[in-house]
Amino acid sequence: MTTSEQERQDIDRLHGLLGIPPTVGNEVRVLRNGNEIFPAMLDAIRSATRTIDFVTFVYWSGDIAIEFANELCAAAKRGCRVRVLLDAVGARKIDPGLIGDMSAAGCDVRWFRPFFEKNKVPKINEANRRTHRKILVCDNSIGFCGGVGIADEWTGDAQNENEWRDTHLAVRGPAVAGLLSAFVDNWADQHEDGYDPRNEHDVDLHEYGSTTMFVVRGSAETGASDVWRMIMTLISMAEKRLRIATAYFNPDRFVVDELIDAVERGVHVTLLVPGEHADKRFIQIAGEEEYQRLLDAGIDIRTYEVSMMHAKIITVDGRIATVGSTNFNQRSMQHDEEANVVLVDDELVSVLDRHFDDDLMNSIELDPSRWADRSVPQKVAERVSTVVDKWL
Repeated sequence: MTTSEQERQDIDRLHGLLGIPPTVGNEVRVLRNGNEIFPAMLDAIRSATRTIDFVTFVYWSGDIAIEFANELCAAAKRGCRVRVLLDAVGARKIDPGLIGDMSAAGCDVRWFRPFFEKNKVPKINEANRRTHRKILVCDNSIGFCGGVGIADEWTGDAQNENEWRDTHLAVRGPAVAGLLSAFVDNWADQHEDGYDPRNEHDVDLHEYGSTTMFVVRGSAETGASDVWRMIMTLISMAEKRLRIATAYFNPDRFVVDELIDAVERGVHVTLLVPGEHADKRFIQIAGEEEYQRLLDAGIDIRTYEVSMMHAKIITVDGRIATVGSTNFNQRSMQHDEEANVVLVDDELVSVLDRHFDDDLMNSIELDPSRWADRSVPQKVAERVSTVVDKWL
């Protein structure tokens, strides 16, 4: 089978199982860590002349938070329509002064599903339904998506424990429409004064490159979400090698079974997760409850030991990859609003695989026999975590 035939088969398979048409002619740049991600995003904001649309789960504090707010303010003052949507839980640590500055400059800043709202009864039923999407679209012509949040934790190049490891993509081409749609989907959800599609600008649908891709949106819902189906599809398509990097690992039993099935049909599966610098130890423990079964099945589990591993990447056979906000856990697959892109492009996947190789050089491989001898308190903590693991 020639490369073009293989690519066509992959695209058709993904189209059929995801139910999402592919977009062709995209230009995609892989951005690794804050020292590449933040300058690219800020340059796009500075260059914008008409519109800036930004949704994020994390917007915390520090110099980078101030810099983003200043550039968004400057864009609004020069006449751009600037819309900023912050998750009411994930971005709760933002400096209120930055909200005031952006609003005063003319930015339309809104909270996604606030728990308390203007003398109303607390929205308990929405408390667990968050937007975890991280999307920036400027002038409807360039879009960004991936795992990075707006906080000093993501600055630098993952050289030490204070510089988190992450990956983002910059996209030009028809797929920007999918990224904008993911923003608008969340924006309209919080638009109490009415959402009018006539106020939306046209997307630049010109072709800038040669990458074929799919934009997959995950929504909080009962049952199998689109991103859950995306992950199951990618695992099922692996024939030789499956590589997974995730900040939080806690899949349901169906995904675990699919991973084991992949090994049994001859696929080498590598799972890269945070090590000692994990930012949420309880969630890490919940995932560790499955490690023994996976290790015994022959899955290669590595822990990243330089800093917090926050990237969300899957590569399949060096041909297909997904990058986005979706973690390999039940929260992403069932409870949060997510956005990922699936790439069918050998060259881009090779870049992601090279980055994965670099990360493996800074990781520790778990030994199945040593893991079996882990402490009793660790095993007890794992069992306790199963009570709430479907929410993690």
